[in-house]
Amino acid sequence: MTSPHFEKILKVGVLALQGAFAEHCQIINKLGCQAIEVRLPEDLDSLDALIIPGGESTTIYKLAKDYALIDPIKNFAKTKPVWGTCAGLILIAREVIGGQDSLNLIDIVVERNAFGRQSDSFIADLNIHAINDPDRKFPAVFIRAPIIESVGAEVEVIASLPEGQIVAAREANILVSSFHPELTKDTRMHQYFIDFVK
Repeated sequence: MTSPHFEKILKVGVLALQGAFAEHCQIINKLGCQAIEVRLPEDLDSLDALIIPGGESTTIYKLAKDYALIDPIKNFAKTKPVWGTCAGLILIAREVIGGQDSLNLIDIVVERNAFGRQSDSFIADLNIHAINDPDRKFPAVFIRAPIIESVGAEVEVIASLPEGQIVAAREANILVSSFHPELTKDTRMHQYFIDFVK
């Protein structure tokens, strides 16, 4: 039996091709895990989980293709947790309205830039039942954010805006959020991801 003093430190990769990867890494490290920047297929080898951050989804997909990461990420996601935030959500959706290459890791249909341009960014206080704190809403930052238009039968909706648009969901080991949890001081979404990695 292993001693609790030697509990394995989780290694959480953050796809570091473009976008808000540094902020995710800071929170992962702050929560007692080891953040690993992923740029090449071999960077996935020792990881327990992977975060695909916000940024520009078409650019991230193109770079992932250039660095031969598409199939390795798909294979990784068969057995290990993956979380896509904002552009990352678009990248791992089954279908993107208007057509765009994606990894098809979760049974959702998404619409890009559903709330308009960068100047239309906003913060919404969300009830996220997965983080079990009904008295403390989550300050979700939306920047050129996608929305989830529809979800498959196996997909659990985790959060919606008051108007009903779905902005976070989970299917088995795959988690997605339209917003940028790494841009707030609230670490509860990252802690939720780490807890299900464990």
